[in-house]
Amino acid sequence: MFSITESIETPHIYQLLTNGVVPRPIAWVSTISKTGIANLAPYSFFSVASVNPPVLTVTTVPARNKLAKDTLQNILDTQEAVVHIVTSELAESMNASSGNFSSDTSEIDALMLKTVASELVTPPSIAATKIRYECTLRELIEVEPDPGGGMLIMLNVLGVYVDDSILDGNKIDPAKTTILGKLGGNDYSDTAVKTVLLRPDG
Repeated sequence: MFSITESIETPHIYQLLTNGVVPRPIAWVSTISKTGIANLAPYSFFSVASVNPPVLTVTTVPARNKLAKDTLQNILDTQEAVVHIVTSELAESMNASSGNFSSDTSEIDALMLKTVASELVTPPSIAATKIRYECTLRELIEVEPDPGGGMLIMLNVLGVYVDDSILDGNKIDPAKTTILGKLGGNDYSDTAVKTVLLRPDG
């Protein structure tokens, strides 16, 4: 089967993309509104854009007839966010935070998640996470404003927290934690099973 994307509906394109581009790491993003309400939401359209300078990308894609999550508005208003990496033991809490909470409800409070103060930005950090990135807004790139269209959020990484329990010296040891990845639909995977492939010489 070969599909010309112009000839198929958005939900079908979504299925072809999100079931084929897998596993995708999950950015669990905390922000704070201009009225002081802390927001927490997961995003699986997430990656590293640059190392020098350190920049992460998170893309928000509104569903067919839904507005964008509060995360985008909060980042526009305050220019700050904390990106948490989701490990397997936090799967249920991460999933619960994707529910339809009203803008005046903090997912962090509703789910009774313990937080700690971030070092360099205002949004709180989720205490149980082992890796998190404190960020400020670098740039927004609107791909398409209509439902299903993406808004690429580029975030400057100001600081990185790594729990000592998963360090080997000053480096993250992948063997000491299992990081969750998003598959298609409601499916997830983790990094418990790993394959090592040495890069070829030359």
